[in-house]
Amino acid sequence: MSIFELSSTNQIISLHMEDVIRQKFGRILQEELVQDIVGSAHYRALKSGAVLIDFGKYVKSIPLVLDGAVKIIREDEKGHELFLYYITGGDTCAMSLTCCLKQKKSEIRAIAETDVTVAMVPMENMDKWMKYPSWREFIFNAYNERFEEMLVALDSVAFLKLDERLMNYLLDIKQNTGSYIITKTHQEIATDLSTSRVVVSRLLKKLGEEDKIEVHRNRIEVL
Repeated sequence: MSIFELSSTNQIISLHMEDVIRQKFGRILQEELVQDIVGSAHYRALKSGAVLIDFGKYVKSIPLVLDGAVKIIREDEKGHELFLYYITGGDTCAMSLTCCLKQKKSEIRAIAETDVTVAMVPMENMDKWMKYPSWREFIFNAYNERFEEMLVALDSVAFLKLDERLMNYLLDIKQNTGSYIITKTHQEIATDLSTSRVVVSRLLKKLGEEDKIEVHRNRIEVL
């Protein structure tokens, strides 16, 4: 059972919150900064599928993920979506940092892939915390890791066959959720990969015949 108690407004009321933040960030952020985060952040718990950050909305707070996995996707002018990367416990979203600092509308959507707990840090703390070397390093590393993940996503679209992209996509979900069982519809997968449901169904069948996955009703098992 989770240590968190959820209120009707989806905020977290927990005597253990400081311990959780210290567990996730205490080894990379200095003590004074950890105390600052504990004192200034507000906490949210989202069920799988809930939207944390949406397209076209101003980003007023930066999410520090405490537990679970958050999926980041991009949308073009025609409404086509493309999966970019995941952020998990101990991570933050570099693209939301950019929108927050430039005070512009979000160009990404952040969706809870699993049940998620996040600490939301007010935008005005971004500049103030730059005096901490550990915060500057944390932000730099977040940008670097997310940039590399977006390059992988770009390379996947440009150079990999769709069946290879699909298999990498399933393995990515397994790694970030910690589960071999993936409960996504064929249409949800197709949306993330910017293809059609019919193509995804055909490729899942092919991967099943190659003994890489098992396709069951309402779930996919990665072997």
